[in-house]
Amino acid sequence: MSQLTALISVSDKTGIVDFAKALHALNVKLLSTGGTAKLLADAGLPVTEVADHTGFPEMLDGRVKTLHPKIHGGLLARRDVPEHVKALQDHGIATIDILAVNLYPFEATVAKPGCTLEDAIENIDIGGPAMVRSAAKNWKDVTVLTDAQQYAQVLEELKTHGKTSDKTRFACSVAAFNRIAQYDAAISNYLSARQDDGSLCAYPAQMNSSFIKVQDLRYGENSHQTAALYRDLYPAPGSLVTGKQLQGKELSYNNIADADAAWECVKSFEAPACVIIKHANPCGVAVAPNAAEAYSKAFKTDPTSAFGGIIAFNREVDGAAAQLVAKQFVEVLMAPSFSEEARQIFAGKANVRLLEIALPPGGDRPWDQGRNAQDVKRVGSGLLVQTADNHFLSKADLKVVTTLQPTAQQLQDLMFAWTVAQYVKSNAIVFCGDGMTLGVGAGQMSRIDSARIASIKADNAGLTLKASAVASDAFFPFRDGLDVLADAGASCVIQPGGSMRDDEVIAAANERGIAMVFTGVRHFRH
Repeated sequence: MSQLTALISVSDKTGIVDFAKALHALNVKLLSTGGTAKLLADAGLPVTEVADHTGFPEMLDGRVKTLHPKIHGGLLARRDVPEHVKALQDHGIATIDILAVNLYPFEATVAKPGCTLEDAIENIDIGGPAMVRSAAKNWKDVTVLTDAQQYAQVLEELKTHGKTSDKTRFACSVAAFNRIAQYDAAISNYLSARQDDGSLCAYPAQMNSSFIKVQDLRYGENSHQTAALYRDLYPAPGSLVTGKQLQGKELSYNNIADADAAWECVKSFEAPACVIIKHANPCGVAVAPNAAEAYSKAFKTDPTSAFGGIIAFNREVDGAAAQLVAKQFVEVLMAPSFSEEARQIFAGKANVRLLEIALPPGGDRPWDQGRNAQDVKRVGSGLLVQTADNHFLSKADLKVVTTLQPTAQQLQDLMFAWTVAQYVKSNAIVFCGDGMTLGVGAGQMSRIDSARIASIKADNAGLTLKASAVASDAFFPFRDGLDVLADAGASCVIQPGGSMRDDEVIAAANERGIAMVFTGVRHFRH
């Protein structure tokens, strides 16, 4: 077998010296460019500069170095086509069998504060993508590597068989075209978002998204629909897709959707919290000194709906919490961690899906909070895109609009109710008290119907709404909704305000002896 040739030209040098040393030990000839060639030479490896290989010097500040027939001919020539082989011989072009290239760091460059257009343009790679495309197109003859994680498998196959397998070369080709697509998308997004003053608009003229498939799902929302789960190219730490399933059946489409709703809600609380979700709505939420107590309180809100629900904790599930949860039928249980005792308790319930997700690091950006920066919804042949509803209220934001002032305890309950209401489908009404939900009304066409349903739910669960705190995700258009809350026993209400009839609703609250605060922000969730 003739000697193999590898062309190595990388911006990210991670693992490249060890990879090149291993190739050299396998009698692979090394070609390289610029800084990579110097790095390999300094490591004592015999490496040929591309300029010496082509007989043409690098020029234009390195913009032109690999755009040459001796490079692209060596990558593109098909070894099984006699005419290609003859053309190589006639022009003195040697084949290139392995290409290791990663691209100029465009994405990292434009992510830096103060990145200029000139900086961005200079970090658009031309020769790299051209070589990658050539090698990937000719995958039957060339192994193209665009990620350091691919090095080990390729070396193992070369050591064992003297060549890479068709399967590996094709997989590397697909990965290479995917990387080029991601790279071009990033360039397009950046340039399409750039405005005349140099700032970037939130919604570029063309939006290109890149997602990686995590798994195929058994079916979609209903059994006649197909489905798959994809993740962001760079998932935020503490987001759902970063979780690890410890046991249980494969997650379904609905499991994942509900799990996301549960996880987004539970990580909104600083105190130990438990959230129980059914059909994307919280049916029980509570905070308490520990996970077990939080679960007990959350479960009381709506034991019927909690059956077969999705449960999330923002603290470790210990043995005490596990013993309580294990008494019920639960589809998915998620937490930052599970104690060994908890693992043992659920080991006997093989169908229960345990999902371990680290809490996000925290910070000002949605990324630091493990949240999406944008939400997307499909419409007919189109896409609705908006910033995600990541608004979090502080007590300083509240405006008391009634004669009666809320007490410190009422303010605490109102803030809790408001946090829960953010995750309930509109129209949302949430009764709370003592750090737990008492009744939840969700997804009704009329706000007054949501209020009535929440009251009915509380009554069915044997919970009193006397002196309760209530959150409404949007304003009350008439006083009738406020009257329903008062009749149920509410003592205080938090709502956005902004209705043409705010004065009427405020007057009703004063008349009924209810303290009411406005947030100035609504939380529609359709």
